[in-house]
Amino acid sequence: MEVLIGYFFIFFARVMDVSLFTVRTLMVVRGQRLFAALIGFFETVIYIVALKYVVDQLDNVWSLMFYALGFSTGNVVGSWIEEKLAIGNLTVQVITQTRPLELTAKLRREGYGVTVVEGQGRDGLRYILNIHLPRRSLNKLMEKIDQWDVKAFVTVFDTRAIKGGIVFNRKGK
Repeated sequence: MEVLIGYFFIFFARVMDVSLFTVRTLMVVRGQRLFAALIGFFETVIYIVALKYVVDQLDNVWSLMFYALGFSTGNVVGSWIEEKLAIGNLTVQVITQTRPLELTAKLRREGYGVTVVEGQGRDGLRYILNIHLPRRSLNKLMEKIDQWDVKAFVTVFDTRAIKGGIVFNRKGK
């Protein structure tokens, strides 16, 4: 029984430290350095404790297997956590052939900051709608775009920083 508890400890410790690593890395990329440093502290403590447990039993192949399985699972869990946290901002570009300027007006009425740029497509003039918003608002925007035009061409970019302008759900807009 004690051996099984050890395997599960190794597995869950690795899931936790790799999940924290994934979230910490994304926090660094998004400019959240202090939060990333705090996460890094706990990540390192968990990692070293789990590693010591495995190194003390290097002849036990099952410890290594649970260590590796915890690592793999931690990548999935960390990505899922980061997606649920939805920290940061996005830039969404929309190209629709279905009354793009009417869509722009509708989105603005609903509080979205939209900048329209003229572009030259293969078949002529196109309007490119640039929309900046918090990541947590993406699904709602995508539903609105799909309701307007299922065939709209949509690209989504991570946005590191926003200064000025009108951004959806931003205080003081």
